[in-house]
Amino acid sequence: MRPFIFYPGPKLISGDGSATQLADVLPHGPCLFVTDHDILALGLTDACRASLEASGREIFLFDAVEADPSKETLLAAVDLGRRHDVTHVVGFGGGSPMDVAKLTAYLLGSGDVLDEIWGVDIAQGPRLPLALVPTTAGTGSEATPISVITCESGVKLAVNSRPLVADWAVLDASLTLGLPAHVTAATGIDAIVHSVEAYTSARLKNPLSDALAREALRLLSANLIKAIEEPRNVEARSAMLLGAHLAGLAFANAPVAGVHALAYPLGGIHHLPHGLSNALMLQGVLQHNSESARELYAELAPILAPECEGLGSQARCATLIDRLDQLVIASGIAPRLRDHGISEDGIAMLAQEAMKQQRLLVNNPCPIDESDARRLYEAAW
Repeated sequence: MRPFIFYPGPKLISGDGSATQLADVLPHGPCLFVTDHDILALGLTDACRASLEASGREIFLFDAVEADPSKETLLAAVDLGRRHDVTHVVGFGGGSPMDVAKLTAYLLGSGDVLDEIWGVDIAQGPRLPLALVPTTAGTGSEATPISVITCESGVKLAVNSRPLVADWAVLDASLTLGLPAHVTAATGIDAIVHSVEAYTSARLKNPLSDALAREALRLLSANLIKAIEEPRNVEARSAMLLGAHLAGLAFANAPVAGVHALAYPLGGIHHLPHGLSNALMLQGVLQHNSESARELYAELAPILAPECEGLGSQARCATLIDRLDQLVIASGIAPRLRDHGISEDGIAMLAQEAMKQQRLLVNNPCPIDESDARRLYEAAW
């Protein structure tokens, strides 16, 4: 076994209604509560905020987080927290509010300049105490040290550093009941991509991330369609939340790769939801990787298709790619770029932008250059 380092994630609180328990574990003092308009309008934050206020904390609400949050949004959240001298931060929602909350807590605690900390392991200062509450089963952001922000010209930049790992994460399935089918589908496929890419990551792959990725894939693949068809099924929703969290822990230690690298321009330029972007690029990138990652894909295939256990590695690899493609279609996601208003004329620009994601491409089991990226976008179109 080759040497490895594995970093555990935040302390975990799990169970229906468990978001209210943050009042018992967070420090006292003013709280910056980061979310978005939709989450607030649905009333999902009400119980958590009420419990924090009942404990004597003053809540400063920042609900302006958009999908693929911008640098300007992040800095506005930091400014609000700084003006009110907050002592801790809560991020509540999907990946966007949690990413903003993580980096806000870090910038408030460290005083670092944002443009000086983009990249891996550059941010090493202190941060404010932080709790994260996901309302979708997908991004795994509550488990990771990564915050992705959309900067000038739609380019996505990331801070990836251990100080961004939250102190607490809450898995409260009651917050995901009734989530619309298209959101359940896109976020669920996102988590599945996390598990597959972590298992096949060309760098930092290790036995613990492998075990987490396999269990995540089992939970997610077995419960995604049930969660879509039965949106108030608590057991399915709980399994999806746990699967997404385990996948987050896996890719926090064995980073994601080509699917994400090619998905990011679809979000940055065309504003497609992140999980949808991953779903659109999944089949093509897996096929591109199929020879280099054949044995690893073959190991994952029986999780989705137990009947393929006795087949050769090439057949099992093909089975995995086919079953994942079937899962995307069964989830209701239209699988072509053109289904989502993407013009074929824009493929060259997408390929150019994908090449800016070298931090992800370096993890892919098979190299992807600009000509490969153009071919993969064309295949997805």
